[in-house]
Amino acid sequence: MASSLNLIVVEDHDALRAVTVALLTEHGHQVMGVASAEALDDEAGGRVADIYLLDLNLPGEDGISLARRLRRVHPSVGIIMVTARNQARDSATGYDSGADIYLTKPLDQAELISAVNALARRVKPAAPQEQQRVLSLDVQRLLLSGVTEDVPVTDTEASLLSALTLAPGQRLGFWQLHEVLGQLPNEANKASLEVRMVRLRKKLTQASGEDGALKAIRGHGYQLCTALQLE
Repeated sequence: MASSLNLIVVEDHDALRAVTVALLTEHGHQVMGVASAEALDDEAGGRVADIYLLDLNLPGEDGISLARRLRRVHPSVGIIMVTARNQARDSATGYDSGADIYLTKPLDQAELISAVNALARRVKPAAPQEQQRVLSLDVQRLLLSGVTEDVPVTDTEASLLSALTLAPGQRLGFWQLHEVLGQLPNEANKASLEVRMVRLRKKLTQASGEDGALKAIRGHGYQLCTALQLE
């Protein structure tokens, strides 16, 4: 889900406005609903939203005019224009007015949430600390560096991690892992491999602070499920 946003819904249909506000609120956003452009000016109290959801056919100043005004005053905000299906031909006018996304009534809830999430990536990009942090493996020092701490690894574990990182899809079959270890793929060596992979999974969890970095693929082998940079 996108991070919490400030949204303002401008819709003159009371029931539809209430449903839309409730839906967006349920998805973790701060949402205000008003019935007209004039009400927006009167009730918002200077509040600037991250995203505006505008009905095209508003009483008084219509959605097209309001979108133009918002875009002129606040160039970086997100604007979603909503109209009835028989007015879909007006979408070009809506886009020309500054709308980012054009939706038709009746609104599909999943489509609306997807539209909000898509705009969120532009109007409120993830802060650097929220972006994915990549683990790194120093193959000379045999040190796995992560988000929470640095974890020493053995030469064998470094070889396994390097091979998984460089493999297509970061996935290797049992026979390929045995080959990395210089072993024959027999039952005894398979048990030994599983013990090694359990230990390696624990070290990845210790370094990253998250579970699931190394996944066993039943009947096939193992997959590395996190980004790992080799140094």
